[in-house]
Amino acid sequence: NSIWVSTDHDEIEKVAKQFGAQVHRRSPEVSQDSSTSLEAIREFLNHHHEVDIVGNIQATSPCLHPSDLIKVADLIQKEGFDSVFSVVRRHQFRWSEVKKGENKMTEPQNLNPAKRYRRQDWPGELYENGSFYFAKRHLIEKGYLQGGKMAYYEMRAEHSVDIDIDIDWPIAEQRVLSFGYFGKEPLKEVKLLVCSVDGCLTNGRIYVTEDRKEMVSYDYRDVVGINLLKKRGIQVRLISERDCSKTLSAMQLGCIAEVNATNKLQVLEDWQKDMGLSWKEVAYLGNEESDVECLKKAGMSGVPADACAVAQKAAGFICKSNGGCGAVREFAEHIFLLLEKVNSARKQ
Repeated sequence: NSIWVSTDHDEIEKVAKQFGAQVHRRSPEVSQDSSTSLEAIREFLNHHHEVDIVGNIQATSPCLHPSDLIKVADLIQKEGFDSVFSVVRRHQFRWSEVKKGENKMTEPQNLNPAKRYRRQDWPGELYENGSFYFAKRHLIEKGYLQGGKMAYYEMRAEHSVDIDIDIDWPIAEQRVLSFGYFGKEPLKEVKLLVCSVDGCLTNGRIYVTEDRKEMVSYDYRDVVGINLLKKRGIQVRLISERDCSKTLSAMQLGCIAEVNATNKLQVLEDWQKDMGLSWKEVAYLGNEESDVECLKKAGMSGVPADACAVAQKAAGFICKSNGGCGAVREFAEHIFLLLEKVNSARKQ
């Protein structure tokens, strides 16, 4: 009936409202590092007496699909369950822990070593994956998210992603691109990548010789990335606020470029219209405040790791590489993952 974001952060509130959610401002008491989701939900219910069922969706599980939520809502609203939570099937053999210094052997917990199952012959076990918890008000007011007449909802393994520690991020990014929900509109192939020259293709530094000649450095991996994009049928164009035509000519990239661009967004819109592309078919790699509007418009947007703060906030993808140090190649790989997602959807 309503979608709420619970937060005490101004920027999160702003983004949530942009996407159509309502915002509940958390109190400082339930906004501590040690605060639990249950505490935040109970505070929310104290201010919203009209709510009788809460679906708590965890932000750390980004591969959740609307179809799963609809089925879970039906379990509570139509089949009378008091609480429903998400699980995933795992095929992992468990052994008892032997602490250091204990004089005993480990024991099998869910297998007979003499008759080990093959993975395909064993149904596995169900584990909570933390993706969501649905519960009725009377349970939550008692301090429970699980209880009463309970049911689990088994999610597909490819949709079960939990970001717990920093090394989970790259795995989650790959999973979202391969199995994430991208809306009802069909995915579009990227047909054009526009890349800002200074700070993306180069590291932004300009070396000046005694005779006033300018020199810049670039990473050959980025050149390889541009060539790979071209081989995949993606046109690459370059844009710069300064006149770097001699530098680009020397690099021999074979890309259309617009230099002395005082209005990058206008240039991007002109290219998009001339090529007859939708915004979902346009990717943009930028790093400065002048790139922000382009990053917002493009269907796929990225910035190098050392991009300015406002550009990072506007981008959908932040590279691990700095500008001029492989960021273009890294963003190209990101685009290739999306293309795999598009091709997979077509086959289905």
